[in-house]
Amino acid sequence: MNISVKAPVPGALEAESAQRFRDGMALLAGAVTIVTTDGENGRHGFTATAVCSVSDAPPTLLVCINRTTSAHPHVLDHGVLAVNVLGGAQQALSSAFGSRSKTMDERFAGASWQRGVTGAPLLDGALATFECRVERVVEAGTHTVVFAQVLDVHLAGGQTDGLVWFARRYAVLPTSC
Repeated sequence: MNISVKAPVPGALEAESAQRFRDGMALLAGAVTIVTTDGENGRHGFTATAVCSVSDAPPTLLVCINRTTSAHPHVLDHGVLAVNVLGGAQQALSSAFGSRSKTMDERFAGASWQRGVTGAPLLDGALATFECRVERVVEAGTHTVVFAQVLDVHLAGGQTDGLVWFARRYAVLPTSC
């Protein structure tokens, strides 16, 4: 069932309230991931927190990609991606992949990578990595929402802390309290 809104909903935030929206979203903690792709246009990747599960039958993720991100067209052209979930010790790598001043070669040089079944780069030491094929794309505001079918999952052995983004800064969540 598709629901589309034709007219503004009464009480919806006005454009000048965008900062208040961003301030509220800063209080919604998100797991920090590096989304990668590889194909005829080469390796590309970016840091993302807008990733979530859609379904487990079939396994599907949702990944939101800002259209100004340099990797955006390459993820869509390649049709494959890997979502690498970061641990607490990988903050510097997250910052590198979130930096517009770093080249892709500089970003990827900061860690060891393997090639997955999709060809997308898989981060050695990621807490979990989801190898995916792009199934559906929806344009929404400044972002492209990618629905990605999960083809394989790799889980890290052992316990490690998770890296999250909360209140516009990194935080580390221990696996045990």
